[in-house]
Amino acid sequence: MPGEREKMSFVNGRECCITLKTQYREIGLPYAEETIREAVSLLKEEAAIEGDGVCGRIRKPCGVTGCVVTPLSIETAPFLFVLALGRSGLPVFVSGTRNLYRHTISLSAMESGLRFDLIQDRGELRTLYEGCKVEGFELRIMQGEWPQAALIKLKLDVTGDHPPVSYPYPERAAVYGGERFKEDGVIYRINGIEQKNIYGLTITSRKAGGIQTEVRIHRILDSVLELPPVIETLEITAQLFRDHYEFRSYGAFRLNLSRLVLMADETIINSGDAVIGPLRYYCAGLFSADTFNTDEGIIE
Repeated sequence: MPGEREKMSFVNGRECCITLKTQYREIGLPYAEETIREAVSLLKEEAAIEGDGVCGRIRKPCGVTGCVVTPLSIETAPFLFVLALGRSGLPVFVSGTRNLYRHTISLSAMESGLRFDLIQDRGELRTLYEGCKVEGFELRIMQGEWPQAALIKLKLDVTGDHPPVSYPYPERAAVYGGERFKEDGVIYRINGIEQKNIYGLTITSRKAGGIQTEVRIHRILDSVLELPPVIETLEITAQLFRDHYEFRSYGAFRLNLSRLVLMADETIINSGDAVIGPLRYYCAGLFSADTFNTDEGIIE
């Protein structure tokens, strides 16, 4: 059919360096994998009836597409939550501390999100993707039998309108590290009550064409307390365990979701152990994140 657009994917691979750059910050990410590449379409032209059956194709660049997966650490969490959810409000000083500030970040539509540049390093090849934005994200918290599996990870689905260009500058931004958040430092509260039977949680948000947020809650069998079909408030607090963090708030972030409605019960009826599968909720209310750091300025 004339004008038909056929999507093609070119995956660049794993374990290269990714740098995110905004007007105020430039940070290198500690990350697990990425699939950032040029988005390409093919303009397909069918042969005429009297023709010899030859089908012509024209390659057309369409910007950038792909995703970046990174563990959340004490240094990267505030910045990454701003990219994922939207713009942050004014910082609020935490009383009783010397220089601790709380930043509240609310989920906003893709059109209102923060734009950034992405620099991809693969060996000696440096590629710049300008004007990127996050069209969706996934936050995964899950217990694991080995340390890497227990890390809290964030996947950013990246899109952009500008084709990639070569990045000529050799200087690289420092990789932001620090202690990483893990599942064993997470506390779940549903309607104000702490839940002990939750062993994992996944939040998926799609921002293209309107915000849609789903929450998959993984729980173990509990004959006394089962999760309700409608959750008015869900609070997820991740805390680092080191003692030198001031008032145990600097090494923390808190997610707040409201009005969760049960969409599907994926319980495994014939499960032989206490792990019985997830419940899938739709977030019909608000979604925000509180992050803490010692910078009263802009975190984006």
